Amino acid sequence: MAQVPQTFDAPAVRTWCGLALRALGRAREEIDAINVYPVADGDTGTNLYLTVESAVAAVEAVFAAHEVGAATGGALPGPSLADAARAMAHGALIGARGNSGTILAQLLRGMAQVFAADSDRAHADGRGLCLALRRAADSARQAVAHPMEGTVLSVASAAADAATGARGDCGAVALAAYEGACAALAATPGQLAVLEQAGVVDAGGRGLVAVLAALVETFTGRAPEQGVFPSAAAAAGDGGPTVPHARVCPADDGPGACAPPASGPAFEVIYLLDAEDAAVARLRERLDELGDSLVVVGGDGLWNVHVHVDDAGAAVEAGVEAGRPHRIRITHFAAGDAHTRGFAPPRERAQRAVVAVVPGEGLAGLCAEAGATTVLARPGEQLASGELVDAVRRAHAHEVVLLPNDPELRHTASAAAEQARGDGVRVALIPTRSAVQGIAALAVHEPGRRFDEDVVAMTSAAGATRHAEVVVAEHQSWTTAGICQAGDVLGLIDGDVAVIGSDVTATAETVLDRMLAAGGELVTLVLGDEAPDTIAGHLENRVRESYLAVDTVIYQGGRQGALLLIGVE
Repeated sequence: MAQVPQTFDAPAVRTWCGLALRALGRAREEIDAINVYPVADGDTGTNLYLTVESAVAAVEAVFAAHEVGAATGGALPGPSLADAARAMAHGALIGARGNSGTILAQLLRGMAQVFAADSDRAHADGRGLCLALRRAADSARQAVAHPMEGTVLSVASAAADAATGARGDCGAVALAAYEGACAALAATPGQLAVLEQAGVVDAGGRGLVAVLAALVETFTGRAPEQGVFPSAAAAAGDGGPTVPHARVCPADDGPGACAPPASGPAFEVIYLLDAEDAAVARLRERLDELGDSLVVVGGDGLWNVHVHVDDAGAAVEAGVEAGRPHRIRITHFAAGDAHTRGFAPPRERAQRAVVAVVPGEGLAGLCAEAGATTVLARPGEQLASGELVDAVRRAHAHEVVLLPNDPELRHTASAAAEQARGDGVRVALIPTRSAVQGIAALAVHEPGRRFDEDVVAMTSAAGATRHAEVVVAEHQSWTTAGICQAGDVLGLIDGDVAVIGSDVTATAETVLDRMLAAGGELVTLVLGDEAPDTIAGHLENRVRESYLAVDTVIYQGGRQGALLLIGVE
């Protein structure tokens, strides 16, 4: 039998992250169901899962880079503890979702600061883990504008306190931290009235217990016996720490069903921010004036900002004044949800829904108007399968048609569809390769048809749509059309570079002519924010003058990465 590690090293970080992701995956629905604080939006488990999924991806990328180096003759050693810990913290920071995910990202960052300091050996033993847990709890508390007891902060502090009193290797310290966290979690209903009234423990704290259980398993090879919460262990009469008198809201009750009445800001605003420390200090003051649930985590020039406000625009503008906000997410707490916490009747599940990945805000609005649940893609960054599963669940339908609109998302979308099927949802994945194919599929969508017939019609419409895009090359490279230089304008048809030019409009016209040479009835143009102002009119005139009986529709795509998307059907 292989021995489990008793000191922290890079493989231990990798193992811990993987086990934590699986633990949160198992507990996600349970945690979502007991989520009543700070808002009853029923997504704490999902947000924690997505945050850790981003951390896992970053750690795996570090290991993959070293494996590639070794395979090409570099003879690189494996990543160091500092490399893996920094990757874990950075991945969690850029992928943090919601109030709970943002705090977890700061907890992981605090631990990474200890593991990456000075030398690996000085901070990799049980004493180092004690220091890491203490730094994590303290830094997370400092990141929250108005810390409250009875939350994940209390659970983190209790874990650090218990670890400090432990003696031995990392396994002993991790177990002490876990048991301290369990006891603190059981006490949360007595610290927050909203939890006591709903009969639940703190959802964020419950998620942290799952993460600490994974830490114990990393160093002992066994998950703690009391790793299932809230009430299953107590009902079984087992010994050890339990969470008494906690109840799980019925799955179909909707996120407000367990919560007492309350009110608060209308929007959740989250964004990454490139800014200096001094500017962030001013930003904290400004956002604290605008709203509540303020958490600002990060450092070294990159921050994750989370706040609940009534004026979402003002929150974003405050970020612009502080630095460069990006990956902005604004969620409206609708009536009967989140801050409006009345005892809402169950939301009836729709028969069928469409979930579409879109590259820009403009298309997101267009698809949403057509009735689709949208997931906004991020240029240069792969979506996680958990984000697609989250969207399928938000669609709240018996049947879902999934449109990934990107060939790179094929395997991710397949994994998400399989996971959603495990939830009892009938999912059809149409392998759309571009947003213009998704638009064509959505245009023929008929919810009243039989599911199979609807999927066939949508698949046929997508397959009959040729797709192209016009982009600017970021660096020199070989292409199917020859060698391009950084700054060249590239025209890609069906995924392959077909035209290399210097002028955006001229390149787009050449691409359009090549596509229409094979015939067509409708041209769809989706303009990115950085496309020339005159390009749409020029291409529309070109179609009208040179191709009889071909119509043109134009959409504003927003910040979609490509200057222009073209569809011909």
